[in-house]
Amino acid sequence: MIRICDVEKYYGSGSHVTKAVDRVSFTVETGEFIGVMGASGSGKTTLLNMLSTIDHVTAGHIFYDEEDITELSEDKLSEFRKNNLGFVFQDYNLLDTLTVEENIVLAMTLHKKGKEKVKKECDDLLRLLGISQVRDKFPYEISGGQKQRCACARALANHPRLLLADEPTGALDSKAAQTLLETFTDMNKRFGATIFMVTHDAFSASYCSRILFLKDGKIFHELIAGENGRRAFLNEILDVLSLTGGEFQNDV
Repeated sequence: MIRICDVEKYYGSGSHVTKAVDRVSFTVETGEFIGVMGASGSGKTTLLNMLSTIDHVTAGHIFYDEEDITELSEDKLSEFRKNNLGFVFQDYNLLDTLTVEENIVLAMTLHKKGKEKVKKECDDLLRLLGISQVRDKFPYEISGGQKQRCACARALANHPRLLLADEPTGALDSKAAQTLLETFTDMNKRFGATIFMVTHDAFSASYCSRILFLKDGKIFHELIAGENGRRAFLNEILDVLSLTGGEFQNDV
């Protein structure tokens, strides 16, 4: 589905250049739930921003199927984002002046869907994500976990090829975080959603099917979830993180 080929990202100029991502290459298969971990400054959010077309590569290429998004104009990138990507971020990015339902519907109307289709698909998402009971409430009237599930519904509204999540559990308590991660797992299995999640939390990462570990802008290790269960995978993650020398969380 996605090929990242020798991608580099530099910030600054002259003698003050920082290499945030250093010749990174990997693939993301359709239906994967992939996580990226690393200490602060390792380049994980920069990598996500380039995958999401929010930021541009300095060198290298990113292919979605056979389309090289690093060669697209700004107008075509905007269209590409609208048609292919869904976003879930730590701070929700919901519009406070709209209800939960209206936040989801707004994402659908940008694609010019018919009114009846929008209503049905919105009802389905509200039900599947367990937030039907707060559909008429405003974001400031609901919990952080409900806000994040609303953000998930909005991200899924147009059936994106890739769902990008940047520290999605960072602002949630442990119970809400677990509910959200179980929602991600359900979305991945039920809808075949391809998910790319950046996290520094080992517990969150243990829900992924594969994890890439970044250090100083490079991939230095990879883990694939085996058949031994999530607890065993969590222990493997913690073993790798202990080698990075960076800060991480274990909110079990």
